[in-house]
Parts: sequence; structure tokens; C-alpha cells
Amino acid sequence: MIEIYGEPYLTAAETCELLGVKPATLYAYVSRGVLKSYRQGIRRARLYRRGDVQRVLHLRPSRGTRPLPHAADWMGDP
Repeated sequence: MIEIYGEPYLTAAETCELLGVKPATLYAYVSRGVLKSYRQGIRRARLYRRGDVQRVLHLRPSRGTRPLPHAADWMGDP
């Protein structure tokens, strides 16, 4: 974990481990706006705010629970 101005940030590897996802899934989260990444210096490495990652953890259903229904199953056509 890295602290910047007192705020904790995680590397991509740490974020993947915490979320239990592969790097490709993490990048999909970023491209879809679920999670925001921040550039670390001039390198291509990305960082993720720990608070944002914790929020995503609360959005994901835990294992063993019933998954949410697909929107198409409960939404009618306008």
C-alpha cells in the first residue's frame, strides 16, 4: 500500500488480490467506470484508492448469495 497525502492507494496487484479478480477484470472495471485508476509518476503503473476499492467490494454480491436478476428479466419494454 502506498500513501499519498495521507490517503492510501493500492497497486493493481494488491487491488486484484483484494477484489479476487484478474487484471483484465480490473481494467474492465476502470473502462466501465466502476473504479477509477490514477497514474503513478511517469511510469505506466496505475494506483487505486483503497476507499474506492472497498466500495466496489460492497457492490459485489458475496459468494453463496443469490445473484441479482438480469435487468431484462424484470424490466418491461416501454
